[in-house]
Amino acid sequence: MAHKVRLIASDLDGTLLLNGAQALQAGTPELIHRITTSGIIFLAASGRQYANLQRLFAPVKSEIGYLCENGCLSFLDGEMLSQEFMPYELGQELIREIKNTPGAEVAVSGVETTYIENTNSEFYHHLHDVVHNNVHPVNDIFKAREPYMKISMYEKGGLQRVDYWKEKFGDKCTVVTGGSEWLDCMPKGVHKGLAIKKILERLNIDPEDVIAFGDNENDREMLSYVGCPITMESARPDIRAFGKYTTDTVEHALERILDGEGYNW
Repeated sequence: MAHKVRLIASDLDGTLLLNGAQALQAGTPELIHRITTSGIIFLAASGRQYANLQRLFAPVKSEIGYLCENGCLSFLDGEMLSQEFMPYELGQELIREIKNTPGAEVAVSGVETTYIENTNSEFYHHLHDVVHNNVHPVNDIFKAREPYMKISMYEKGGLQRVDYWKEKFGDKCTVVTGGSEWLDCMPKGVHKGLAIKKILERLNIDPEDVIAFGDNENDREMLSYVGCPITMESARPDIRAFGKYTTDTVEHALERILDGEGYNW
């Protein structure tokens, strides 16, 4: 059965952005523009912050929707559609545990910025100048003023104890990896799948009419929810198994859709 595609959601790092890229390919904004002008909604679905995604998609930023912070925050047409919070005490416990982890850095997500402690200029440089986040260094990360959404641990060179974090906090919050160096903690039950569910309900779009692209653990629920999940050839094997199809690049898949070849499901 052929479905009418009404929305396309794409993960960024490891999916639309391959091999550590921090910018879109030259022709990608035009492809997305052709998708949106054909009447299909394009949704950037990422663990990244809203401001970062707007910069990344600058040529088409007003044409697309945003699923940010692994599902903690979403926007469409400049309007916030959803925001999720975790208990204050849990946020403080996570921050304390990360700070007690040798070599680890903590990042606390706000709506417009990422809070870090002003003790590591290399970490600030990575977030601000490489990843292109809004970053707000503070003297005491425990006193960051916004309610807690996503709290992340960065371990340069690779995460060391993912199983430990999932065992200790998995019953209190959603714990996922985002690439090899980031561990993200969101409110319990919050993930990209929940956010896309809320977005589709708001837009009255059937999940069966949605294509989603992903490659990593934080994409699992989103891929499971939509009618046509497409995984990257470079994805982890356990995640690649969630795809009805695979692709080498998102761009090649978008070209197929625009050329009318499409996907059947």
